[in-house]
Amino acid sequence: MKDEIIEVLEKIRPYIQRDGGDVEFVSVDENGIVTVRMLGACADCLSLDTTLTEGIEAILLEEVEGVTGVRLEEAPMHF
Repeated sequence: MKDEIIEVLEKIRPYIQRDGGDVEFVSVDENGIVTVRMLGACADCLSLDTTLTEGIEAILLEEVEGVTGVRLEEAPMHF
C-alpha cells in the first residue's frame, strides 16, 4: 500500500508545487491512516485543511484500497 500511496502523491505534487508548496509521505498505519508532511507555502496556508481533506485525502481514498484517512504530521515543538 505504501508504494501506491507514494505513486498517487507523486501525481498530485505538481499541482501543490505550482502554488509554492509540497507534500511528503511520512507513514501509513495498520488502520489505513496516511500521515503526510506539508512543506513550503502549504505549511502556513489558510487553505491547508481544504487541501488536505478535499484534495489529498479524497484522491487517496478513491485511488488506494485500504486508505481510510489522511492526517497531517504534527509539527515538532520548539522551545
